[in-house]
Amino acid sequence: MADTRNVVTTVSLIAALLAGGWAIYATKHAGAPAATRPMGGPGAGGAAAPAATVVTAEVRSERVSHELKALGTAIANESIEVTSKTSNLISAVRFRDGESVKRGQVLIELDPAQARADLAEASAALTESTSQYERARDLLATRVVSQSQFEQLEATMKANQARVDAAQARLADTVLRAPFGGRVGLRRVSVGGLVSPGTVITTLDDTSVMKVDFSVPENFIGTLREGLGLTARTAAHPDRELQGRVLTVDSRIDPTTRSVTVRALVPNTAALLRPGMFVNVTLAKDEYEALVIPEQALVPEQSRQYVFVVEGGKVEKREVQIGRRVPGKVEIVGGLAQGERIVVEGTQKVRAGAAVREAQG
Repeated sequence: MADTRNVVTTVSLIAALLAGGWAIYATKHAGAPAATRPMGGPGAGGAAAPAATVVTAEVRSERVSHELKALGTAIANESIEVTSKTSNLISAVRFRDGESVKRGQVLIELDPAQARADLAEASAALTESTSQYERARDLLATRVVSQSQFEQLEATMKANQARVDAAQARLADTVLRAPFGGRVGLRRVSVGGLVSPGTVITTLDDTSVMKVDFSVPENFIGTLREGLGLTARTAAHPDRELQGRVLTVDSRIDPTTRSVTVRALVPNTAALLRPGMFVNVTLAKDEYEALVIPEQALVPEQSRQYVFVVEGGKVEKREVQIGRRVPGKVEIVGGLAQGERIVVEGTQKVRAGAAVREAQG
């Protein structure tokens, strides 16, 4: 009996010690967060991910202005090299280097002696053949002259008339006149010099209005039209701005550069432009209303563009269609509505469906 009582006493003592230890443990950990409590203990559970802080902006409608810049070359409205049609000696020079001339003004006189002699000879032959033709016409009714003889005399008279016309043209060619008003270049001949067909005597340029040719990428062809305004500047006169307009667009696209040549007209009353000058061309602004977002809000994936839209404290990944780009901004043509909020800074920290805290930019 004594042994039995000892065993019972020992077991009761061990049980009391265990109960006291558990009470001390429970009291110590009763206020600890669930995440720090032992597995399987009271309040065990998973930790919630903190919301990322992002900078957002509102999708707004703005006036978008588009400018197209290009480098062009100035070309005279009319430009020729003054040459002679025949070989002859120069008898007089009627212009000065760089002089402005009017249409029809005499520039060069060639020796007219040979041309005048040819004209005189042709005129004499015409006079004789005309007289014979008139006599034959009077005699034709009396049958003294046959019909065939009359027709032969008529043909001779017409041939002599043609010789006279040709001689008069050659005489007229001994005087070279300006075909249009403009400015002549440097004189390249002297009195007494022999000129041949193709010999350049001087140049003549009409620079009152200048043509400017420049190339535009083919994807801008849709914005080009006849009469579209533009501005032109040159390195020689950087503080002067000239106004012009598009004259025409070439009918063909260069297969190598994938661009099209555009020709514009720029008034040059102040003579600031000269043929061959480089011209910086800026096409007039094309303004319209459009939805615009900061360019940094775009999340490109392959050939597609996405943005993160914030709604109800969470983000939605949405594909958008973009239009023209301007410095720092991009036009949205589909996928967003005015007034929606998008993530501008912090796109790398969020995923679709994640919770976020907004910090407006």
